Amino acid sequence: MSELTIRTLAGDDKSLASDDVDVLAANLRGELVPQGAPGYDDARQIWNAMIDRRPALIARCEGVSDVMQAVRFAREHNLLVSVRGGGHNIAGNALADGAMLIDLSSMRSVRVDPRAHTARVEPGALLTDFDRETQAFGLATPLGINSTTGIAGLTLGGGYGWLSRRFGLSVDNLLAADIVTADGALLEASDQQNSDLFWAIRGGGGNFGIVTSFLFNLHAVGPEVLAGLIVHPADDAAGLLRRYRDVVDAAPETLTAWVVLRKAPPLPFLPPQVHGQDVVVIAVCYSGPVADGERALRPLRAIGSPHADVVGPTPYTGFQAAFDPLLTPGARNYWKTHNFMSLDDALIDTIVEQFRRSPGPQCEIFLAHLGGAVSSRPEESTAYTVRSAQFIMNAHARWDDATADDAHTGWARSTYAATKPWAAPGAYVNFLTRDEQDRVQSAYGMNYERLSALKQRYDPDNFFRVNQNIVPAGSVRIPQASIGGVASPDAQTMSG
Repeated sequence: MSELTIRTLAGDDKSLASDDVDVLAANLRGELVPQGAPGYDDARQIWNAMIDRRPALIARCEGVSDVMQAVRFAREHNLLVSVRGGGHNIAGNALADGAMLIDLSSMRSVRVDPRAHTARVEPGALLTDFDRETQAFGLATPLGINSTTGIAGLTLGGGYGWLSRRFGLSVDNLLAADIVTADGALLEASDQQNSDLFWAIRGGGGNFGIVTSFLFNLHAVGPEVLAGLIVHPADDAAGLLRRYRDVVDAAPETLTAWVVLRKAPPLPFLPPQVHGQDVVVIAVCYSGPVADGERALRPLRAIGSPHADVVGPTPYTGFQAAFDPLLTPGARNYWKTHNFMSLDDALIDTIVEQFRRSPGPQCEIFLAHLGGAVSSRPEESTAYTVRSAQFIMNAHARWDDATADDAHTGWARSTYAATKPWAAPGAYVNFLTRDEQDRVQSAYGMNYERLSALKQRYDPDNFFRVNQNIVPAGSVRIPQASIGGVASPDAQTMSG
């Protein structure tokens, strides 16, 4: 291998001697892929097609030793590093131009202990890997709604799904984790060991190290749940949302009902004349006994005159993948998010007005109803802090043509601005885009100061900085600059 030019933590470029790179390659079980090598372009692809960054070197890790070797090599040479799990993050933080990418996507093992009701999961695993293994024993835990989502990034940001009202967030079901810290050491984090680090990684994102193993608590769910879609015409979208709000306010924790406002995709159960028309979709999942679910769903099913009601007993794994066709890799995506304590009438009117202005057929406004077990824990119990919010909104712009970037990002931003008067403090960090570093501190609210102090303890040099970054305590922020294609605030901070 010839000499390699790569970005440093200082923000400049340096040359790596071929001998140094060869030594790293020889010490890895996985593959080391420099820019331009066969397979390089495939290895750098991620879910959001807006992100087109070119790392200088990709370390495709096969196990914990590879991760430790890669971190130590990067520290020795002062290299800028990004970390990839499932590659689904909207901000594209898996990649940075000119950096070293530590790629975990080959580490996808899921090992279930059906007697203990636990699962040990590697950081490259996707929801489909997890669900396939756990549902073999009729077990599950709250993890997302799209089967191609990565377990690691989802969990480290908090994580919620169809089961969260009943069982809490993904981080509420995390029992322990193994984590490679910025010095290349492997630590176990749990309530019994390194409990402060365990607190921090439950919502603090990738700021504190690279998790190489997650241990989750599992619950008896499935293999069938009462789930499906109720698709309404959008003629009276505001009236539907008001009635929906009133129903879910009284819903049991076993029932989750979320709303999507979008143009109807060509679903086989919809009449052809409805395809492409504005619709209000209520997606429901009842995780308890089917007979109880039928009773719990009656008030929701009594709303309006839907085009279709296809709620029924369905495999849990199938419903976990129900939205996959609308969220395939390769499209351009841009999100803006708020949390709401309630859906006031004026807020509902504003959401509907913004929905009417959406610029393309793949755009949607998504409202997730939480509360329940999510809100039952104190806000300081984990780094994830926005527990009192009852709804999370995601204005999801999605399109294919790069010439339409401004129209779509502009719509998402205008929806964010229009609904901001009703927003609760904080934000769900997994929904923050690449240009929202200024929202990170407010996203963590009362927990940010503690997170910053722990960042100073475990990563004082901000080695793990290509993320929604938490600045180490004692650092002084200087004006942000673009490093490696991402806003990287602490190439931008100085110890002080």
